[in-house]
Amino acid sequence: MVTALLSISVAAYSLERPGVEFKVYQFPASDIPQIDGDASDWTQVPDSYVVGTDQLWEDSGKHDGIKPETIDVSVKVAWVKGLNRLYFLYEAYDDYWDFAGPGLKNDTFELVVDGDLSGGPFIDRFRENAEVVSESQAWRSVHGVHAQNYHIFTPAKDKDWCMLWGPAQWLKELPYSNASYNYSFEPGAKGKLTLEFWITPFDYADPDSPDRSTESVLTEDEVIGLCWAIIDYDDVDSPKNSGFWNLSRSHTMYGQASELVAFRLMPLEAELRPSLQAAWTFEVIDEEERKVAFEDKSMGEIVTWRWDFGDGSFSDEANPIHQYEELGQYVVVLAVDDGKEISTFSRVWDVSLK
Repeated sequence: MVTALLSISVAAYSLERPGVEFKVYQFPASDIPQIDGDASDWTQVPDSYVVGTDQLWEDSGKHDGIKPETIDVSVKVAWVKGLNRLYFLYEAYDDYWDFAGPGLKNDTFELVVDGDLSGGPFIDRFRENAEVVSESQAWRSVHGVHAQNYHIFTPAKDKDWCMLWGPAQWLKELPYSNASYNYSFEPGAKGKLTLEFWITPFDYADPDSPDRSTESVLTEDEVIGLCWAIIDYDDVDSPKNSGFWNLSRSHTMYGQASELVAFRLMPLEAELRPSLQAAWTFEVIDEEERKVAFEDKSMGEIVTWRWDFGDGSFSDEANPIHQYEELGQYVVVLAVDDGKEISTFSRVWDVSLK
């Protein structure tokens, strides 16, 4: 049933980009990129993860075709298993960087994320039931709640790093996001910018407080909705942009989550995965009966399992359920064998029955 629902969601996100699915690189937990504007942390990410200028189109009709001599961008997206964060490396060349003013007229990387593929409108003007729901009501009940839009200023000089479009302004602060730049040009000049940042997608972002909100749980091999546009300004005397370079094939992706693009959360690259590594989790399924369900999370081609439950009992099942005779705190050890080597993993007193 879950597979069927996922297939439907992915198909919906492929409507604007038929057959297109981008990849989100998985960093090992030991190599989480620092947010310091230095792109060297990202050298391990293969070129196959790059989403470049060739994937964009200028959807307002101001340009005919890609013009990398005017603006040229490269985006890498990453994640870390166990953290509900999306990491970004944005590298861009522009022949005219506009960022002198205090307002929205600023070269911008506009990013939209829908972490659970919920789809649908998520800004006030696109609200459903407009005849009974006012725009001001929708601002708090809809805008940025199940999908989020970040207008990230490139660069941000003497201003906040982004305009978070919606009432949940806590989303653009630590511990839910962070950003850093590296550039050496002045307003109106050409040059290259490096932007590193991460955000936390939310299935429900309460307008007032993270305490009443629900993070999107990022899970390996699942698909999320993601999209961006490059808003380029080249005329100091005009308030209007000179181009809206869009990854989606629908201009209104900025407020319609169903118009985003499919991005898959990839497993570790093969060269980063150990050939064999024992790992496991557990759940107490009956406290009164002292029953614990153990689940193998090992990596590799496992041939045999050997569980030591820490009470003198053992099992050769992959995912056993064990009933403890006595209350207590136990050291549980799993040993897995792939026919070539053995790997073990223990948890000290994690299994605690009192």
